[in-house]
Amino acid sequence: MNRKSRLTPLLISCGILQPEIEALIFSGDITSDVVFLNRHLHADYRKLQDALRASLHKHEKRKPVVVYGDLCLGFNGEMKALMSECKAIKVDALNCIDCLLGGRGKLLEVDPDHRLFFLTPSFLEFSEDLISGTREESRRRFNMLKGITLVDSLGDMNRYKDRVERFSDQTGLPVLDHKVVGLTGFKILIQEALQKRRH
Repeated sequence: MNRKSRLTPLLISCGILQPEIEALIFSGDITSDVVFLNRHLHADYRKLQDALRASLHKHEKRKPVVVYGDLCLGFNGEMKALMSECKAIKVDALNCIDCLLGGRGKLLEVDPDHRLFFLTPSFLEFSEDLISGTREESRRRFNMLKGITLVDSLGDMNRYKDRVERFSDQTGLPVLDHKVVGLTGFKILIQEALQKRRH
């Protein structure tokens, strides 16, 4: 590893956020190298924890910033424990959607009763695996929710209109809201974590 690499900040992120992070790097809003972990690791807390731990150990000399949510490893403080174990800094967010909303639990302001299913283009791709069975199976799986909220960070959600309609039809969940959030909140969230890394 050359000196320049050591000096450039490193993010370790969920692959679901790859389009947004690459857009921030391309625009110059964030200067960082990044390692994206496979988005499908989200389906298995243990595999995600093992992959995240391995990546943190591999890159520990670079003091990476973790771009995952507090709840991405489970609901009993597993992420906090891993960050403490690896002496790592993480963005202040509950999950990937909270990251895009600006973090700090803004997701709970939007969905205090946990009744919404949030979709970005990346999360749509990930979630389509959940509706691979019959319509009845899909509707049973989602029947505790009241609807879908589209989270549009890159201004391109309308390009996925047909796939969203298919997901909505298969799950029985209507599209209730289309939030155009941009990248500003996410950018500030990452910048704040990078700032903590310097101290």
